[in-house]
Amino acid sequence: MKDLISAARACLDAATPDDKPALTLAMAAAFARGELAIAEDAPPPVPVRMPGRPDRPRLVHPRDLPRRGFGTDEGRAAFIHAVAHIEFNAMDLAWDAVYRFRGMPPAFYADWVSVANDEARHFNLLRARLRDFGRDYGDFDAHNGLWEMAEKTAHDGLARMALVPRVLEARGLDVTPGMIVKLRSLGDEATAGILEVILREEVGHVAAGSRWYRWYCERAGVEPRARFRELLRVYASGVLHKPFNTEARLQAGFDPEELESLLAEAG
Repeated sequence: MKDLISAARACLDAATPDDKPALTLAMAAAFARGELAIAEDAPPPVPVRMPGRPDRPRLVHPRDLPRRGFGTDEGRAAFIHAVAHIEFNAMDLAWDAVYRFRGMPPAFYADWVSVANDEARHFNLLRARLRDFGRDYGDFDAHNGLWEMAEKTAHDGLARMALVPRVLEARGLDVTPGMIVKLRSLGDEATAGILEVILREEVGHVAAGSRWYRWYCERAGVEPRARFRELLRVYASGVLHKPFNTEARLQAGFDPEELESLLAEAG
């Protein structure tokens, strides 16, 4: 592959839990070495109805996923699997941003290739930890909510930047610290340590979303806070929940006035 668009599509199409992260890491390294050009004359993107996926996990509605506590090995394995599934999807979300949105500044593509690289590492860390429990990716059911949001925003880069990094991924900033505390209370330092890596790097991912969301808003001549609330009402009603990880969200590009307004609307 000579260009970044083709590399992004190949990573999207990769279907197995071995191939997708391996190809992602290889393509991100090739891009960093300057081996993948950003084609300025690429044809329009072909719709990606579903990226490459393994036969398992079985995808079900979120309400059909059983609730398991951390108190048993089975419960912790199910939790690790759920986070691994998020990271598997996150690789596709980052590559889809590269593939989907043409004619952007080079820094846009550099940001989302870097995010894809991080997500592949996160997935590999979680998969290795899952194997410590005698399980593997695909052994538990999962849902398709992250990719469904990608489909809803495929037509609009502004909406994508608002809703995937600044809503869905930002939710991870809020809930992960409590998970780390709980795992440590159970003596699971290994899983807690992985989540600390993910939390630290996800701040940067949400920050990239904030940066490019504001870039889109400035280009379109729209006020970012008002448009964000509008997009929440249209696409993600009821998604915001308290408490917020205020410190992490501030680091990730939310401003104090915006957070105060969102907190007032959150459930």
